[in-house]
Amino acid sequence: MASESHKLRRHRKNFNEPGHAHELTFSCYQGFPFFRRQRTCEWLVEAVESARNSLSFDVWAWVIMPDHVHLIVHPHNPQYDMAKIRRLIKEPTARKAVAWIKEHDPEWLSKIERKRGSRSEYLFWQSGGGYDRNITEPETLLKMIDYIHENPVRKGLTTRATEWKWSSARWFVDHSDVPLVPDQVHPEWLEGPNLGL
Repeated sequence: MASESHKLRRHRKNFNEPGHAHELTFSCYQGFPFFRRQRTCEWLVEAVESARNSLSFDVWAWVIMPDHVHLIVHPHNPQYDMAKIRRLIKEPTARKAVAWIKEHDPEWLSKIERKRGSRSEYLFWQSGGGYDRNITEPETLLKMIDYIHENPVRKGLTTRATEWKWSSARWFVDHSDVPLVPDQVHPEWLEGPNLGL
């Protein structure tokens, strides 16, 4: 049964529905707190920026926690592919992190190593695509934005969401500078049910 659920998680169907936003969660391999390091957070921000530009999607809110990441994205193209969006965010981050470990902290390699026959691979992210939830209602969107911004407070990392550097919370209050500037939520998203479609 466990292997069956693992298989389903790895081959989860993506719901690429036009007009939908998506709340994405990516977790670090074995819950390791890779994002405690500023450089790792910066690599993720660079990857999101690059993916946002090349695949044409908005980033509406985000937070980087020590061992996982939350993003709310809204693709522009009706024919978008969430699997590709996730891949373009996750793969460059993992590649840079593993290369850094190989060069500067090689004793860590055994902790992130997985054998596949005679081959070894090194994992930065937990296996599978991560968690992907379609958002279709303004009320749900607003709740999800609040939820991800309050994550550092719930985890005891800060007393106020706006004090957490690796989050869009400050930008929502007064458009303060943040490492990854979010896009403005489209007005039609906040005007009524079913995204105004």
